Amino acid sequence: MATKIFVNLPVKDLNKSKDFFTNIGFTINPQFTDDTAACVVISEDIYAMILTHAKFKEFTKKQIADATQTTEVLTCLTTDSKDKVNEMVDKAIAAGGTEARDPMDYGFMFARSFNDPDGHIWEVMWMDMNAAPPQP
Repeated sequence: MATKIFVNLPVKDLNKSKDFFTNIGFTINPQFTDDTAACVVISEDIYAMILTHAKFKEFTKKQIADATQTTEVLTCLTTDSKDKVNEMVDKAIAAGGTEARDPMDYGFMFARSFNDPDGHIWEVMWMDMNAAPPQP
């Protein structure tokens, strides 16, 4: 079995977050979704578990960070092209997200990022490894 990643994120409004992620092209796995959590399918091996604050607190004794005020993690996804980077970030903005910073274009690598409705930062990037500078 391939290693899979489940990024667990606290959200203030589960339905709003589910709508946001489906509007940018991801799906929700109903098998692992209820009134307290939803499983966002990003790819065959990458998932985001969006959890209500009450559900999230079942997994930690720590205080939940307000992602609109602090950054706890930058989640980066890769795409097949610059166009796909722009498409995903543009969809995120149209669905209620905000652009997190200016695009970064290094020729061999292009990246943009967005904040989801709860302030979590998602990086989206494309890179041509064949055009990357050689290691020093």
